Amino acid sequence: MKQVIVGFQLDEDRHWVARLACGHLQHVRHLPPWQNRPWVLDYQGRASMLGKTLDCIKCQQLAPRDWN
Repeated sequence: MKQVIVGFQLDEDRHWVARLACGHLQHVRHLPPWQNRPWVLDYQGRASMLGKTLDCIKCQQLAPRDWN
């Protein structure tokens, strides 16, 4: 299920995590060739993704919210 990105935060290992409108968190790593997300590496790149959508696996699993 597609969910809107409303913000970003760092996890305890300093990896970037997207905050989704549904209340779930999703890692957004840049690990070529598996995950090609160069936009996550700087502030402007992350800011350009606000309002865009990601597939939320947690919504599909009916998982509880990660944040309020």
